[in-house]
Amino acid sequence: MKILHVPLSAFVLAALAACGGSDDPAPTPSDPGPGPSAAQSCGDLNGRMIAKSEIGKPTSGAVVQSATLVKADADGNANGEYCAVRGIVMPVDPAAPNLEFQVNLPTAWNKRALQLGGGAFNGSLVTGLGKYPLQPADAKAPLAQGYATLGSDGGHKSSAGFDASFALNAESLMNFGQLSIKKTHDVAMALIKARYGAAPERFYFIGASQGGHEALDAAARYPADYDGVVSNYPAYNVTMLHLGSLNAGRAMYGNGGANWMNAAKVKLLTDAVYAACDPLDGLKDGVISNVAGCDAAFGIAGVRATLRCAGGGDTGDTCLSDAQIAGVETIASPYRPGVEIAGMTQFERWPILEGALFNVSSYGTVSQPANPLSGKEALLYSVGAATTKYIITRDVNFDPMTLDPKTYETRIKEVGGIMDVSDIDLAPFIAKGGKLIMIHGTADDFITPHNSIVYWNKLVAGKGQSTVDGFARFYVVPGLGHGFGPFNATYDALGALTGWVEQGTAPGVLTAIDANPGAARMRPMCRFPGWPKYKGAGPAGDAASFACVTE
Repeated sequence: MKILHVPLSAFVLAALAACGGSDDPAPTPSDPGPGPSAAQSCGDLNGRMIAKSEIGKPTSGAVVQSATLVKADADGNANGEYCAVRGIVMPVDPAAPNLEFQVNLPTAWNKRALQLGGGAFNGSLVTGLGKYPLQPADAKAPLAQGYATLGSDGGHKSSAGFDASFALNAESLMNFGQLSIKKTHDVAMALIKARYGAAPERFYFIGASQGGHEALDAAARYPADYDGVVSNYPAYNVTMLHLGSLNAGRAMYGNGGANWMNAAKVKLLTDAVYAACDPLDGLKDGVISNVAGCDAAFGIAGVRATLRCAGGGDTGDTCLSDAQIAGVETIASPYRPGVEIAGMTQFERWPILEGALFNVSSYGTVSQPANPLSGKEALLYSVGAATTKYIITRDVNFDPMTLDPKTYETRIKEVGGIMDVSDIDLAPFIAKGGKLIMIHGTADDFITPHNSIVYWNKLVAGKGQSTVDGFARFYVVPGLGHGFGPFNATYDALGALTGWVEQGTAPGVLTAIDANPGAARMRPMCRFPGWPKYKGAGPAGDAASFACVTE
């Protein structure tokens, strides 16, 4: 076992940073100097037209529909005084939906801008008024810190759930896949310049899930626009990810429904994983940190040895049948669709045997999916089904259970070129001095952490470790799921990013704070491939009681 030695002082400083957030000390606001009042300069933006020539991707221009000065003492406002600007970017295709945006312009501006990503299939407005994903609860929202903040709806409106019907329009799909990021950025730049008479000195992007994809998209496709990005559990390869999701869902429903497991059986499996693997990191605390050790100690062999029903048939909720174990094995194995998508031929395993609770992407409540979906299906299947029907086949009546990717190879490759960034070189982002922080949780049941590990390893193999160390950090966080989990990690991402970009302080071990109610514990966030091992002494809630190790 290799120990990654980290001085105690590093843990203390990191913990203080995490607790204080990037707003301690507060950024120095800009001095607006003489000129129009905040109310006047905000009101002047109302109705403002932004020419299509000011937007770096094809549009019919943009218009501000409202610009409202929100006073510092307004009810429910914890962000200080700011101008809330809402409007639309109009499409080229009259049949395509508008892109709705919001840009918030603080009166006490710190000369920085922060763009926030969306989630799922987008379709709802990201206002930029709240905290960024995984920001500590006691930290001020970026707008309250003086950042101009911005977001959009990704270029369409969606109903609840994973509604992909927008993708039947080609321009709308392009907006979702890559263009809404640039369009929102450029509109915000025009408004920032109009309000303050200057461009931001620094421009950042933070997102999670689809927003994590958008963060990597920002760095890869639009490197000149951003100084640094934070990508939390990113869906960077949306096409491959959704085919992998469909494969997992079909495994749940395989053998005419014999593979399906009810909630009791899923819990039985999860409890067995934790019984075998939780103690392997030196502390039994509901968090599996030693994933490699877990794979060796349990795995599918452990499932067969301890959970198989006598004779292999389904005899009740105290065991798993051979069909159910076969479904679990498929989910816990790599998937090869037989089609190369944006440079990838394989999707990695889901951590169903490594600590993922399968709460979000549960098995649903039905043993066979309906077509159209009933809303009772497993979430992974639902996501893959939506992409299959509306993006790949473009046939709303198609049965996703029957999809053969090779039959739709040409279309899948086309879609991969629109939605995936797995094969886009980050060299221009590196050359301009951009910085990247990427994290993923080991217990993520919605986007497997092994997907991000593949991205990172490919980056290191292509650029070399020293080059990668100069611009990127990757943290795999035990116990973190898809924004929740046994260890619901929060951390000062913005402080780490701005410290690197603006002060040249490269992040080392960061400190994660468990946001679960009553948890009162912290852990070191170890740089990959490190993981936190309990030292055998010290408070279990203290990050200093853990050492970052590799095995």
